[in-house]
This record gives sequence, C-alpha cells and structure tokens, in this order.
Amino acid sequence: MDFEIVHPGKRLAVWLLFFLATAAYLALTTTQFFAAQFSEIPRASYQRKAIKLDPLNAEYRDSMGRFELLVQQSPTNALPWLHAATALNPGRSEYWLDRAIAEHLVGDSGNERNSLDKVRAANPHSSDVAWQIGNLYLSQGTLEPAFREYRRVLENNSVLTPQALEICWRVRPDIDFLLQNVIPASADEPLLSLLVSRNHPDAAARVWDRMAALQQPVERRLLFDYLDYLFTHHYPVRASRVWQQAATLSNLAAYQPTETNLLVNGDFRLNVLNNGFDWIYQKSSAVSLAIDPDESHSGSRSLRIEFQGPGIEDSGIRQLVSVNPDTEYAFSGYYKAAEMDGAGAPKFAIEDVYSGARLFMSDDLRDAGSWTNVNGRFTTGPETDLIVLRVARVPAGRPIRGKLWIDGLKLVRSHPLASFVSAKE
Repeated sequence: MDFEIVHPGKRLAVWLLFFLATAAYLALTTTQFFAAQFSEIPRASYQRKAIKLDPLNAEYRDSMGRFELLVQQSPTNALPWLHAATALNPGRSEYWLDRAIAEHLVGDSGNERNSLDKVRAANPHSSDVAWQIGNLYLSQGTLEPAFREYRRVLENNSVLTPQALEICWRVRPDIDFLLQNVIPASADEPLLSLLVSRNHPDAAARVWDRMAALQQPVERRLLFDYLDYLFTHHYPVRASRVWQQAATLSNLAAYQPTETNLLVNGDFRLNVLNNGFDWIYQKSSAVSLAIDPDESHSGSRSLRIEFQGPGIEDSGIRQLVSVNPDTEYAFSGYYKAAEMDGAGAPKFAIEDVYSGARLFMSDDLRDAGSWTNVNGRFTTGPETDLIVLRVARVPAGRPIRGKLWIDGLKLVRSHPLASFVSAKE
C-alpha cells in the first residue's frame, strides 16, 4: 500500500531534512577532500590543517609524525603524533612501526619492544614488516629476535632474501648455527650462491650436504656454478661427490661415470651439457663441432670435428675426469678422418688439470676412411686427482683442414691382467 504526504507543512519539513542531510554530507566530503589534499603537501602547516579538518583520521596523525621524524629529524616531536595515530587505529602495523623507529631513536627501548610486538601482531606474515623489525632489533644488538625476524623473511622467499642472508652471515658467520636456527631449507640455493661468491668453501659444502640429505631438487645452473667453483679452487674430490649426488638432485643419472667407463657420454648419445663432468666445448671460428647422426661406431651418433684452416691448439672440446693418484688407467676410442690436410694431425691428449703434466698422447688421428681403434695406458702422478681429455692439434698453431669423427671413447682403471680392445673388436 502507498502513502502520500499531502499536508504542506509536512512536505516542507521533509524537504528541509533532505536539504540539511545533503548539505552535511557535502560539507563532510568537502572537508575530507581538502584534508586529503593538505596531507599530501610535505609542510608542517598543511599537515596540521589536514588534522584540524579531519581530527579522527589516524593516517594524518601518522603522516605528521613521519614528517617530524624524517623531514625535521625530530623523533621527540614525532612521538606525540605517532602515539595519537596508534590510539586512533591500533590495528595498522605501519603506525606501530613508525612509532617503534621514533622510540628507538630517542632510546626508549622498552616501549620500542612493545611497539615491535604490536607490529608483528598486526601483520604477522609480511616479509617487509619482518625485515624492518629485524633491522631494528639488530641495531639494538638483540640478535636472537633479529634472527627470528630474518627467518620470517627467508621463509617467505622474499626479494629481500639476498640482503637477509648477507646480514645473517656478516653478523654470525657460523654455518652450523645458521642452518640449525635461522636459515630454512628453502633458502639453501641462494645461501650456497652467496657462500661461493664470498669464497667460503667449507660453509658452502655444509649447505650442499643439507640439500643432498633433504633430497632437494637443485637447478642445473646453480649446480654448474658450484662445480666451476670447486674445479677452479682445486676441490676435485668434492666436485666428484657433488656430481654423483646430482644424479638425483638435478636429474643427471644418465651422466654418471661407471666402473666400466669413467668418461661421461663417451658415445655422444646424450645431449652435451657443456658443463660439469660431461663434455665442455668452446666455440671457435677455426673449428666446427657437431653431433653427427649419420656416422657412428658404437651407438647411433658420433662427434664430428671439422677443422677449417687457421692455426689452433685443440679442437675446443674436452672432458674432466676424477681419478686416483698413482693409478694406472686405460684409454680407448674410435675415430674416422677425411680430407685431412696440413702438417701433423689431431691427437687424443690426457693431462693433469692442475699441473699440466701430459699423461697420454695418442697416435695421429688421420688417414682413416673407416672406424679405427686407438688406445693406450698411463699412470697418474702422486698428486693427480683430476685429468682432462681433449683433442689436441699437434703441432699447435699450425693450419689444418679436414673432418674428424670420434666415438666409443672409454677410460677405465687398469687391472694387472687387463688388455685393450683390439681394432677388430
């Protein structure tokens, strides 16, 4: 049922109430608009105008406090405004954080800790908040709560993770303590990168051991960087163990050496990783390297090396192999050659990586229209634990042209009664 106001006085009263309500609303919104505009101007007089126009807005009180704190550099004058902001809106972590900073600057450590507790309670999952709280605790010299906040940063995989790791390591460079109490397993990869870049091999090894123990997947990029570091700093035994563990951690089970062949991917049936203990190659305008599916001896593919004239020292492809000192090894492989032109020839060469001592040099790899076997024995030196197999140019630096295919490469530890595979086999 509809009702209609018919009395003129009542109608006038309704219109008057509507007018007053509209005017009040417009006055309120206009006041709030100007207050917001004034609050954006970084001058004390305008900040006070914003507060006068909208006295119950905690944001303006906090802005005034921040102005005193950051622009005027007066934490004492900032504190009353910040107290007012937290009183008006105690649920905003930003207000409590600003207040904690001011309390820290005036030396009020008791109230600062209370304010930091309020920050954490208001926003317990923010890595940005945890970062700022951790830094405040650290500036106080209270390390335990600081580490607790940095752990929150690290647990959230924040963009602040590198900075948090830097601070934790600088403040307490004790890897066992940090792994047990501060750094979660999810931050192991950036931690390993940090320790490698800072040249802390033993600490890096502890991080890698935890990753291996927890069977955490490891990106190959990180693995290869770590292996390069170990090779460069003469840790070949450690590098060999890391490569073995990478069989599961980095899905490299197919690239593992075995007792029957210490060379990885000796028949080139796998994609070349160009890293670690697989083949490593270097591009050159004088040599072309390619996997050839149309030529093979022991599988379905071989490596074709095409020399294009200018003088070189080797073909640009090599493989590192972990070995034992004072131990005899047997090498064998197959090759084909065509259109070779130039003095000398390519040869298989095996050398000690660190001393450069030559352990084995094959006969010339040329004049072979069909697959031809090459083999030999050598004994490692008393300090040899890492060797390199490469295809050398002998004599080095002389021009050479032609094509060379290699396949079926094998390296084994010799036994007293071992014999090499004959060319017929």
